[in-house]
Amino acid sequence: MIKAIKGTKDIYAPEIFEWQEFENVIISVFENFNYDEIRTPIFEETSLFARGIGEGTDIVGKEMYTFTDKGGTSLTLKPEMTASVMRAVLEHSLHKVRPLNKFYYISPMFRQERPQAGRLRQFHQFGAEAIGSDDPYLDAEMIIIPYVILVNLGLSNFKVKINTLGSPNERKEYKLVLRNYLQPKLNELSPESRRRFETNILRIFDSKDKHDIEIMKDAPKISDYVSDEDSKHIEQVCSILDSFQIEYEIDGKLVRGLDYYTKTTFEITSNSVGAQSALVGGGRYNLLSTQLGGPEIPAVGFAAGMERILLALSNEKIKIADKKKIDAYVIVAEKQFRQIAYVLSLMLRMSDVITETDYVGKSVKAQMREANKLNAEYTLIVGQETKEGNVILKNMENGNQKVFSLDDIEELINEIILGEYNPDELEELPPDEYIN
Repeated sequence: MIKAIKGTKDIYAPEIFEWQEFENVIISVFENFNYDEIRTPIFEETSLFARGIGEGTDIVGKEMYTFTDKGGTSLTLKPEMTASVMRAVLEHSLHKVRPLNKFYYISPMFRQERPQAGRLRQFHQFGAEAIGSDDPYLDAEMIIIPYVILVNLGLSNFKVKINTLGSPNERKEYKLVLRNYLQPKLNELSPESRRRFETNILRIFDSKDKHDIEIMKDAPKISDYVSDEDSKHIEQVCSILDSFQIEYEIDGKLVRGLDYYTKTTFEITSNSVGAQSALVGGGRYNLLSTQLGGPEIPAVGFAAGMERILLALSNEKIKIADKKKIDAYVIVAEKQFRQIAYVLSLMLRMSDVITETDYVGKSVKAQMREANKLNAEYTLIVGQETKEGNVILKNMENGNQKVFSLDDIEELINEIILGEYNPDELEELPPDEYIN
């Protein structure tokens, strides 16, 4: 039997209902902040990610799904979205169409890493990119948006961490200071951190090795080497968060290893997801556009791992949606009226009434059980009364039943959509006429 590739998974009912509700929350918040959705191709030229992410990073060096197509072009399944969005802005000259472009996305990503809780080889992220402004209010907004989404989902066990990276020149000076600090301790570092010492020294702060963490506790902080202008920028970001009463922690060891990152960087972490604690990560990347061959365009963004957030929800025992709910289930009580039942189902569906009916010849009892399983608000019974041109509408919550003529479908639909029950008009019908 052919099975799904390791590190990937199928998502179906009832789990898919949580994904759908999750996406609804994401879209609703982004719409409130007036962000437009962007969808980029699932694969890009490999050079985009090599330039946009950095050839010295683990993603480019070890984790990308890269292949050569029949034309000899090296292509890569996208491991992240920022480079793709910036490529789209430059390619289509969107920065010339309007000074500020605000985009959001919900998309699968691909990285060939060891599968574990909250980390898959095909995973999903949502995020945003605001391209065209250096305003600290946008930096704050990139923290506020995922914060609001997490709160709207019901999460509370998470923490916002913020730092400033200053400018590349200041960071260059800081790297020399950090190198001098680590040089005498080089042999004490893990093999991975010794490699990063040569290729991307700031990534040593990301090490999960306990001894590395202990060494880095006393490392100099990058915030001590930023300019007054950049210090004022992060102070204003913090002031905006204060005004919105968002609690945060200044983490002087929160860094990004790529030269195009500038000024604000941040993470939102959770204690509910184990070792992979970062739910959201982002920051300002004013120099990415020049690395991709375009003019210098200030930009800021974030990305959030959907599987990790769903894991946090599960570990905190929060259910955002676990059952399917429909408006009406059309029950076929007499087989001779099967076609009438189906046409009635179609008419309801065309009126935006979520409707199901029987397709496998179940008994009336089994159809009622199915209606309950689907949390149907109403059932429509097509049976004995249909000989006289009528159907029975049953409210599944209170058991009330009412007869409707098939000649007055509009009234029936309004009853379902608006719940316009008039107790004086209820018919005296046995509550389980077709089940007993």
